[in-house]
Amino acid sequence: MEALEMVAVGAAGVAAGGLNAVVGSGTLITFPTLLAFGFPPVLANVSNNLGLVPGTLSAAYGYRREMKGQLRRLVRFGTASLVGGLIGALLLLKLPDDAFQAVVPALILSACLLVLLQPWLTRRLRNREGGGRADGGIPMWCGVLATGIYGGYFGAAQGVLLMALFGTFILDDLQRLNAAKNVLASIVNGVAAVVFIVVADVDWTAAGLIAAGSTVGGLVGARYGRRLPPLAMRTFIVVVGTTASIIMLMQ
Repeated sequence: MEALEMVAVGAAGVAAGGLNAVVGSGTLITFPTLLAFGFPPVLANVSNNLGLVPGTLSAAYGYRREMKGQLRRLVRFGTASLVGGLIGALLLLKLPDDAFQAVVPALILSACLLVLLQPWLTRRLRNREGGGRADGGIPMWCGVLATGIYGGYFGAAQGVLLMALFGTFILDDLQRLNAAKNVLASIVNGVAAVVFIVVADVDWTAAGLIAAGSTVGGLVGARYGRRLPPLAMRTFIVVVGTTASIIMLMQ
């Protein structure tokens, strides 16, 4: 990689780490960046996944105060995320590369739609705070499992999907649920990363740059991300994601 490309990938990692801490759409920044520099889609996805693991962990650490009293919930849903992430990673490696390249534009556009719907999902969640079920029952567990499969396979807007599930099935404080979301995303990315390290090709330079950037971004996002204009963040994500979809469709 050229020096300018390395700087761009590292900067994309910072942005992705911050977005993952607050919104959950960082892959829509780093994945298109790698594609723009000529990475094959599957290699870009694998390297990106590995690079974002430290960022999701740093975001979870940044929300550690909100995780108090959630151990039972995290263990319950963490098992679903673990199994789902493993299945998704194996699907990525077992299915033909052409299948991934064919489905990713649709996944990216769907993720962009979820990002646009984020304000509605957030309002829904806030309106339902206080009291109610703490675990969401079997439907919530199955939803987390399905989200884990999606996250292990691709992962863009995985956090938005989790927050949508929380808004539907669980009544609790918004920031506590965002903290739980960061932990579950860390589990999915982490188990997928282990699979990729063992059996997949990885561009370690790209993964390392994204890891360094996303770690910084995750900490900054957990501390200051709530102050950023939500409309500006969503607009940027949707523009980048839509551009990436068009690029892949034209290849």
